[in-house]
Amino acid sequence: MRVTMRRDILTLLSIAEELQAKKWRCSARFHSAATSWQKSKIYNSAEETLLNIKSGFTLLCGGFGMSGVPASENTLLTNLLDTLIDAMSKKSDIINIVAVSNNAGTETTGLSKLLKNGQISKMISSYIGGNKLFERLYLTGKVEVELTPQGNLAERCRAGGAGIPAFYSPAGVGTWVEEGELPIKYNQHGEVIKKSEPLESREFDGRKFLLQQAIVGDIAFVKAYKADMYGNCYFRKAARNFNSVMGRAGKVTIVEAEHIVEPGEIPPEDVHLPGIYVDKVVQSTTTKGIEILKTNDSFLGNDNQNIYSDKSIRRARIIKRAALEFKDGSFANLGIGMPTLAPNYLSDDIHVTLQSENGILGLGPYPQSGQEDPDLINAGKETVTILPGASFFGSEESFAMIRAGKINLTILGAMQVSQYGDLANWALPGMVKGMGGAMDLVAYPEKTRVVVVMDLVDRKGRPKILKECSFPLTGVKCVSRIITDIAVFDVSPNNGLLLIEVAEGYTVGDIKAKVDVDFAVASDLQTF
Repeated sequence: MRVTMRRDILTLLSIAEELQAKKWRCSARFHSAATSWQKSKIYNSAEETLLNIKSGFTLLCGGFGMSGVPASENTLLTNLLDTLIDAMSKKSDIINIVAVSNNAGTETTGLSKLLKNGQISKMISSYIGGNKLFERLYLTGKVEVELTPQGNLAERCRAGGAGIPAFYSPAGVGTWVEEGELPIKYNQHGEVIKKSEPLESREFDGRKFLLQQAIVGDIAFVKAYKADMYGNCYFRKAARNFNSVMGRAGKVTIVEAEHIVEPGEIPPEDVHLPGIYVDKVVQSTTTKGIEILKTNDSFLGNDNQNIYSDKSIRRARIIKRAALEFKDGSFANLGIGMPTLAPNYLSDDIHVTLQSENGILGLGPYPQSGQEDPDLINAGKETVTILPGASFFGSEESFAMIRAGKINLTILGAMQVSQYGDLANWALPGMVKGMGGAMDLVAYPEKTRVVVVMDLVDRKGRPKILKECSFPLTGVKCVSRIITDIAVFDVSPNNGLLLIEVAEGYTVGDIKAKVDVDFAVASDLQTF
């Protein structure tokens, strides 16, 4: 009996030792694999990353303005080797590129170099802006352009990277986006020869939405502040913008990194683009540029402007009045130009958190001269600062906030507003700047109050408040208040215009002479 028990005990001990040994061997194998589970994705040059690329591909290019753009030629920069856009521009035999990017940069930076070379046949963008080369090529038929609201563009790429083929969005309802009237291609005489397709619509909870197809790129160019050998990326400040979402939507994603670091140097919680999405990493060799340098020395948006001119006085009156629209504790998004100056006139008891659609919540004033940061810009590409408690995120999350109605107020400029609150502010005959994020911002007026700031008449003295807008619409029945240089109107989508304030020194008769539509006058009409 004792011999048998002893044999059983020895057998159990032997089994336990074997199991323990197997456990350690398994652990050792796992540990060993963990140190070399991926091969390095680092390439020696940008040219090397572009080998075997052929014409006719779709290119996603991250960045916003000059923040986070895979580097290209800038007249202030001389060390231009091994950057992605420059490397692509040297492969002049690569043509018929469909480029997807929020904009094309300036005339000498970003994708403009590929446009100038004739390598890009089509752009999918939200904004042309002041890029005269891009605009000229578009209006003369040298390049096709598919303009799309900025939030839709970000979400189309996010959906593509997430394996979602399509989704419904409220941006563009009632505009050329829905109707299929967007000019895609002009001939050499400036006549439209190709338009967009009408979009399928559907109602959810009483609101109309448009079907948007996802975007997947054959190649994605991404600019990161840091990347490791496994492709994990960290974007600095507002440079995440479109980079993160486009990096996810590329079949082959190539990252140009300012700093290539060892695995683990980017804390896991700071990895904005995981390496699973990244195929190649190359060292960036260019210095960052700033598209629009703004400092707190600026006054009324123009350092050289005569502050006593009629225009400056009108602008100051509009801006000061617009500052009264902010409510304490609210979140607001400001359009480019005059709206960005309104916070300068906030009273001390009003605290507002400003959002910028390129990925900032908690915007501060312009920086002190010499303190500007190329990775810290607003939606107008101007240098800015942030306030304590601010946060950064990608463009797709920025517009998620907007679509969800988390932004309480948006203040925008306008070319025209109709008597029932239709807004036109992105295009007019012979000049197409693109809608940017405006269509997204005005798509949920029940949650995001839309205030327009503008002169009451244009430069030729023609009314800007009309029965119906003659320019392409940004949104339908979305404006709730119009602040002009001499009058303030409330706007009802059913009842039309109500004059609530006139500028000091002006009468109701003065306003009627400059407005091409009937309006009611408030019983308690105020002056400002």
